[in-house]
Amino acid sequence: MNFKTEQEDFWSGEFGNEYNERNKGDKILAANLSFFPKALKQAGLISSCIEFGANIGMNIEALKLLYPDINLSAIEINSTASKILEGIIGKANVYNQSILDYDENEKHDLALIRGVLIHINPDELDAVYDKLYLSSRKYILMCEYYNPSPTTVSYRGHENKLFKRDFGGEFMDKYEDVSLVDYGFVYHRDPAFPQDDITWWLFEKK
Repeated sequence: MNFKTEQEDFWSGEFGNEYNERNKGDKILAANLSFFPKALKQAGLISSCIEFGANIGMNIEALKLLYPDINLSAIEINSTASKILEGIIGKANVYNQSILDYDENEKHDLALIRGVLIHINPDELDAVYDKLYLSSRKYILMCEYYNPSPTTVSYRGHENKLFKRDFGGEFMDKYEDVSLVDYGFVYHRDPAFPQDDITWWLFEKK
């Protein structure tokens, strides 16, 4: 693949493969099964979802259990992770490509992105917001590291690979027909179902 940014190249290769191995297991699935009912409570029944940057499908596995009849699609830049996703939701539902190259050819009840915007080149965020917005029929769930102002953080010894900002605020400011339905935070020291200090926003298109 030919990529536009260094961040895409980074996640498509060996570092992305190592991430696949670190972020799997029953504890993560259990935490996700606790997380999604809270984050999506105001959305009611979800019949279809597309996840941007789905990795090996830990979010998708949880959604399948919570919504047995849901239709799931995924965009994933890492080819190793994409093969695993194909085994979960079928090859036809997996787009092994960069989010920046994805064409919004179908709308879904929910467009989901989790722990991915923080790794997108800031110059491309506006385009990714558009893809999330256009892929959603009704709801958008964003789950990311929050900071009131844009900042860059060293990530496992790598520079320019993790960015924090008010993603939710930027998204609301960009689209006049989007309203904030719910939001929250999950602490990494939660005694039962920890998450990695993520802030989440659930938006609804009017």
